[in-house]
Amino acid sequence: MPIWIPVTFAAAFAQNLRSLLQKKLRSELSVWGATSARFLYAAPLAALVAAVLWGTSDADLSAPGASFAALAMTGGIAQIIATGCMIHLFSYRNFAVGTAFTKTEVLQTALFGLVLLGEGVSLPALLAIIGGLAGILLISLPVEAGRSRFALDGRVIYGILSGGLFGLSAVCFRGASLSLGDGPAFLRASLTLAAVLGFQALLIGVWLKLREAGELSRVWRAWRVGGLVGIAGLVASLGWFTAMTLENAAHVRAVGQVEIVFTILTSWFVFKEKINARELAGLAVLTASIVALVVMA
Repeated sequence: MPIWIPVTFAAAFAQNLRSLLQKKLRSELSVWGATSARFLYAAPLAALVAAVLWGTSDADLSAPGASFAALAMTGGIAQIIATGCMIHLFSYRNFAVGTAFTKTEVLQTALFGLVLLGEGVSLPALLAIIGGLAGILLISLPVEAGRSRFALDGRVIYGILSGGLFGLSAVCFRGASLSLGDGPAFLRASLTLAAVLGFQALLIGVWLKLREAGELSRVWRAWRVGGLVGIAGLVASLGWFTAMTLENAAHVRAVGQVEIVFTILTSWFVFKEKINARELAGLAVLTASIVALVVMA
């Protein structure tokens, strides 16, 4: 089994944990304050990891150039805006529809990968990706009385926009990491992550300072949970960046949808929540698509 597959599984698990911690942090902070924790607390940790790896490695990497900077900053901005679009979905009475459409990220990642990096996906892989999207929609889309499940409204638009920007950020991060040459994937991923998180932490820190007076102080006072968010976020991001350095970003994101499986299994076994037939069918389709991608790898 290629190493990027277990790395992706680990990243998806860590991301699920980070989301749970951020949900707890949300009770103490504003939406953007809670969101900022993943950047503000993870950035110095990422810089430390990158410095240690760089200092103990004799790898001959290419110096970061204009291409690296442009891709890292574009991806960083896209990821922040994508998060904002996803958060905006909470302003709707029922945001599950929009959230489901953020999962078009995988298909949009494949498109951005083709356009920006010239990386296509095979027909069998594309069919598996489409199958995974179908499974997610079965799981996520609620049936609303008196209206079409696929009605084009603000939720769907923000959901698709969010998914597209997440896809763009994934491809940009892969491109930035690849621009560093042929050194060890984990080293290139850690250097790219440190640069991206540093840039994002600066942006969101300035935003909070200008737009939400006192929120930065509250973020630092919540250091116990915030620190855990940073650690979990760092582990997840290192996993994603390493996997995307090794493999096509669309394949990584498609296999990374196993996070949905983790979430459902947790709700089933830990919280004893019931799963209806439609959700069970969607889970089966999604699992089959992930298994297919793993077998093809």
